[in-house]
Amino acid sequence: MNIDIPEGKDPIGYVWGEMVPGIGIAAANFSLAVYQHTTLGLREFEAARLRIAQINGCMFCLDWRTERDGAKVEDEFLDAVTQWRTTDAFDDRARLAAEYAERYALDHHGLDDEFWSRMSEHYSQVEIAELSMCIGSWLAFGRLNHVLGLDAMCVLPKF
Repeated sequence: MNIDIPEGKDPIGYVWGEMVPGIGIAAANFSLAVYQHTTLGLREFEAARLRIAQINGCMFCLDWRTERDGAKVEDEFLDAVTQWRTTDAFDDRARLAAEYAERYALDHHGLDDEFWSRMSEHYSQVEIAELSMCIGSWLAFGRLNHVLGLDAMCVLPKF
């Protein structure tokens, strides 16, 4: 871990809630809102989220599976995300979500008219804005936790 955590303190709660409460609590609320208020389907949500987790290297995010109404993606889904270009497990929306997540994280300047045309064929403007905010959240907070070495003990904080 790259941050000193006092004995007996929860690392995530300490860093996010005590060290920088004015920022950390707002960040935690944004992170929770992504899960509580999404209107995206579970498969495209998880395709984008897991692609960001792969890019960030966040151990917790790679192991976590979002659950909705008792449903989660299948165990092989992470492998499908790795192979998002060629997998038979994805429909067009899930494939585009994984592609968007990757390009958002690694080549956001390369998001060209051809890409946006494909996105607009499968996602409404509201869904594109929502997916963009979700990806931004996962990219920022998963990377933050990994960089600080918190991802080995990460839990979604509730403030």
